[in-house]
Amino acid sequence: MLEEGGVIVVQGEAKVFTFRGVRVGVAGTKGFGGGFPGACGSEFGEEEMKIFVRRARAEAEGLADALKQLECDVRIALLHYAPCDGTLAGERLEIFPFLGSYFLGEAVDAAGCAVAFHGHAHAGTERALTAGGIPVRNVARPVIKLAYKVYTLEPGEGASERRALRADV
Repeated sequence: MLEEGGVIVVQGEAKVFTFRGVRVGVAGTKGFGGGFPGACGSEFGEEEMKIFVRRARAEAEGLADALKQLECDVRIALLHYAPCDGTLAGERLEIFPFLGSYFLGEAVDAAGCAVAFHGHAHAGTERALTAGGIPVRNVARPVIKLAYKVYTLEPGEGASERRALRADV
């Protein structure tokens, strides 16, 4: 239904768009939970836990594969779950493993993304970095307190932001 309305879905896929001569590559996945170093699931113990962690790993591997396909000037990861725990600040610590996974962060870092965007963490924080220093933006509406926010990206640089009232700004 979304695609019929002109929305491009990038679940495990990559698309390249050209804006003013700059090739912008976007790869995305819903992602999955699993947690972050020091407080994460592992493929040990009960079968249900192994399945949970395998799913998290598979989502991240799909993202990594999609990011590798991109031939572009600027690479962006578009996620639902968080790739780092920094944007989860404000959420209850007990639910961090259900809000994101460091596997996603590893995929973003390996690809050298300019930025990664995610939602899902409605009580989180807007800005953080992956373990490898890639900017991450939590764009959940309750976090940014706007219907949308415009981020300006330049080839070879990280993300800088500015608020916009119109989509064409």
